[in-house]
Amino acid sequence: MATKRDYYEILGVGRDAGADELKRAFRKLAMQYHPDRNPDDAGAEHKFKELNEAYDVLKDDQKRAAYDQYGHAAFEQGMGQRGGAGGGAGFDFGSFSDIFDDLFGEFMGGGGRRGGGQSANRGSDLRYNLEISLEDAFRGKTVQIRVPTSATCEACDGSGGEAGSQPVTCSTCNGMGKVRASQGFFTIERACPTCGGAGRVIERPCKICGGAGRVHKDKTLSVDIPPGVDEGNRIRLTGEGEAGIRGGPPGDLYVFLSVSPHRIFRREGQHLQCQVPISMASAALGGIVEVPTLDGGKARITIPEGTQTGKQFRLRGKGMPSLAQQGRGSGPGDLYIQVMVETPAKLTKRQRELLEEFAQIDAEATSPESSGFFAKVKEMLGGKGD
Repeated sequence: MATKRDYYEILGVGRDAGADELKRAFRKLAMQYHPDRNPDDAGAEHKFKELNEAYDVLKDDQKRAAYDQYGHAAFEQGMGQRGGAGGGAGFDFGSFSDIFDDLFGEFMGGGGRRGGGQSANRGSDLRYNLEISLEDAFRGKTVQIRVPTSATCEACDGSGGEAGSQPVTCSTCNGMGKVRASQGFFTIERACPTCGGAGRVIERPCKICGGAGRVHKDKTLSVDIPPGVDEGNRIRLTGEGEAGIRGGPPGDLYVFLSVSPHRIFRREGQHLQCQVPISMASAALGGIVEVPTLDGGKARITIPEGTQTGKQFRLRGKGMPSLAQQGRGSGPGDLYIQVMVETPAKLTKRQRELLEEFAQIDAEATSPESSGFFAKVKEMLGGKGD
């Protein structure tokens, strides 16, 4: 099987390219390799398909992040699970959009996304930003959110017309819901601007919703946050976006997650980092230290004699749960404890006497690193350090 080319290479942009640069590069190359300009040229057709695939991934923040981390493997079987139907929540890298609508839509002043009928009247997708704590990301949580949106008008039951009125065929598109226009080499088809793709218009619109079939309303929803979510993950609530126009299907609601910084723990992927201060005596003599864990418990670590600042101890399985472990068998991450030796401050008279006595003892046996360092300095200076 042939190796797939890098998406950034296909579009001729760097990995730090912004959305506008990606769009300009795609438009330029799509014009160059479009099959209508290159009839009977299989090579141009192949390049055009590559461009579509590359742009569709890189223009979407979630799919681009997955591609940057995993490459083409992010979109092979087993990666990028989709949410189920029936209004359930799920993680989604986003559905493939209509390339031509994104590329040429502005030539005709915008328009519907995919032809006429109900799809042209589909409600808009909505975004909701939700901040959670690191503990919530660890345990999972069900939260209630309040979303301002558009709901089906109860007065007309979403039809957009007054009681007893019936829609009539749109005279602009003759009921097709679509209109066509030529633009250079291309024939572009888009939703009818008069009927919005429905193919019919309402002569006596509903007084409550003005014929739209929907009204503005705040909606309260429950969001199930699974354990192991990370910064930037999104949850899709199918059908919980804006209501469609005049009975069209609703859009989806995307909940984008952000995780607030923690006072003690720092997250690195599945693993957690924690700095724990210990006394100079504990570091020198060794002992047992109790450290916190994110699940609210405590763990004990054994500090060996002569422990230095920066020494790390790993507690297996005390890190973050992984979303991948749901059905894939991988376990949670680890908790890394980094000890920081604290220098005594505000010494008592007796403590000072003991430390001064300790300082008079030959330090080479008790501080080999500092003794070795200054020996190297002396050697570097040619013995002039005496």
